[in-house]
Order: sequence, then structure tokens, then C-alpha cells
Amino acid sequence: MAGVSVATVSRAVNGSGPVSLETRAIIDRVINESGFRPNSIGRQLKTARTHTIGVLVPSLKNPIFADAVNGIECAAQNKGYNVLLASSGYSTDRESSAVDTFLNSRVEGLVLTVADEEKSQALSSLSSAGIPFVLMFNPVKNSSYSTISIDNRKAAFELVCQMLKLGHRRIAMIAGKFSESDRSIERQAGYQDALRHYGIDQVLITEVGFENQDVSEQINALHEAKNPPTAYFCSTDVIAIATIRALTQIGKNVPTDVSVVGFDGISVGEWLTPSLTTAVQPAEQMGEWAMQHLIERIDEDVPVKNLVLPHQLRQGESLVNPPI
Repeated sequence: MAGVSVATVSRAVNGSGPVSLETRAIIDRVINESGFRPNSIGRQLKTARTHTIGVLVPSLKNPIFADAVNGIECAAQNKGYNVLLASSGYSTDRESSAVDTFLNSRVEGLVLTVADEEKSQALSSLSSAGIPFVLMFNPVKNSSYSTISIDNRKAAFELVCQMLKLGHRRIAMIAGKFSESDRSIERQAGYQDALRHYGIDQVLITEVGFENQDVSEQINALHEAKNPPTAYFCSTDVIAIATIRALTQIGKNVPTDVSVVGFDGISVGEWLTPSLTTAVQPAEQMGEWAMQHLIERIDEDVPVKNLVLPHQLRQGESLVNPPI
């Protein structure tokens, strides 16, 4: 229809070689008029490449993972790769199912966050299949896996120490279920490190589900106790926001009556009244690096790498001195 060879059309569509501006204009006009679309399946069969990456995150309800996916997609687009996205709902069974689906779709690699690296059947499946992958957010445990994360334990320690320096001594932790997140386990360890550092034995830890953020029952129980907490350390910002809501429902003002801090650094925390004190993870940067490194492993066979990025503590209005 354009009056040129198949090879010329291929160079124009794929950007794989020189085509004159006049010829390209003719080809573009024919494409628009005919509604032509490249057949990606046919291309995959011919090249044995899909240029597709699977991305698995625990949840799309938590903005921290959306930020990471944004970085992933930008890096993939720059390198000519497509992204298939799935969420596990913090379920190990759904992790394995999603990985099987990705493998059946012939993805060339995966960026993923799993509940627990050491117990993950999904990672065992990927290793057996010889598919390269990069773990994101999971703390480094197996140095034979490429990972990018922050030091969750250190960040939690610094954040809780900041609460202790202000005079808080009854600090409760509202933690996402440890069975669903090795990050939650690391943050618990940092919380306990800080209490021990200040010589405090009283540990108040309450686990809640990540997918159900109603913490009203747990907050009510803690405040009906003889010496209720003066502050809450929450293992995610989303849990912290739910905690502030639950405290407000029982007539407690944050931060006048009780302080609340979170963990993750999602942007909505800065818009709250009071704004949220939290530990900030560079999620978008993590996603971008994870995808770039994965593509390098696929295209250039670069070795496995573990990267731990620095965190920041964001001082908000939700943390003040305890009431007298």
C-alpha cells in the first residue's frame, strides 16, 4: 500500500534503520488509514523475545507500591520493555499463582516483593526456571538474589528513639502481620532495639492485617488498659492513618493527647492534619533501579547485586512531647 518493501516498513515501524522523511510520512499515512497494528505475538515467535517484565507487589492499596511501580514503568519504557502488573494481597499462595502466570506469559524477568524471602515458594519457582528477578523492599537475606531495600531495622530504631527522646515511655507498636511481611518483622526488631537502648522493658505490640486497616478494636483495648500508650509506632503510614482515625473516634486528639508515627513516607501523610511523622523510603527510586538492574541482567548478564538505599526521617506534626 505504501509502495515500499517489507524491510523499509519494518525499519520505519521499529526504528531499526534509516528511512527518508518522505517515505516515513507515506508509511505513517498508510498505517493511520488502514488501522494497522504490529503483531506482538508474531514478533515474539520470530525473535524468541517478549520484552515483557512481570511486576508483583503485595498491594495497590498502599501508595508506597504505586510509587515504586511508577519508577519501574518509567525505566521499562526507556528501555523498550513492557510491564505486566499483579498484586498478591500479602498472600503467599497468590504470590506463587502470579509467578506461574508470569512464567506462562513468557516474561523475561520479574521485579517483585514477597512476604518473606527465606520462605518464598515463588522465588524457588523462579530460581528453578532460571528467570532473572530483582527483589524490592525485602531486606537482604540471600545474597544470591538481587535486592534493593532500605535498612528497615535501623530506620525503625531511629524513629522510635526520636519518640523516646521527647519523653515517651509507653509506646505501642501497631504492626502489619509478621507472617505477611518480613519488613514488619525488621521494624519490630528496630522498635525493640530502641526500647532496650533506653532501658524500657514494656513492649506493647499489636498485629493487624494489611488488607483490613480498621484498627478500632485494637486501639479501644489499649486505651481501656490501666496505663494507655502516650504514643504509637505504626509499621506503615497506612496503618498510622487508620490509627489516627481510631483515636479520633474515641475522643483522643493527635498529637495533644497521644502521638502517632508511621513508616514509608507516602505523600498523603504530608497533607494530613496533623501531618505525619514517618520514615521515608525512596520508593520510586527503588523501582527505577530494580527495573534498570533487571534489564541489565537480561541484556548484559550483569552479576547479582544488593543495594541498600538511605532512608530519611520526616518530621511531621503528629509527634510531640507526651502530655503532662
